[in-house]
Amino acid sequence: MIFLKLFYQIPFLQCSMCRAVLETGADAETAKSLNDGIVYLMIVPYLLIGIIGYIVYKQLTKN
Repeated sequence: MIFLKLFYQIPFLQCSMCRAVLETGADAETAKSLNDGIVYLMIVPYLLIGIIGYIVYKQLTKN
């Protein structure tokens, strides 16, 4: 559910400092690239938790 919510709407995940810097002088493509990079970095912890959860589930159901 959380995974689908991340990609259903375009998230704007910039911190306030990053947003201020981008709004003052950067073009829209740079801001979009920064948002994409933040989303990609956010995916890694969810993947790790999912993989670990799957391994634990398989170990518990095997016994």
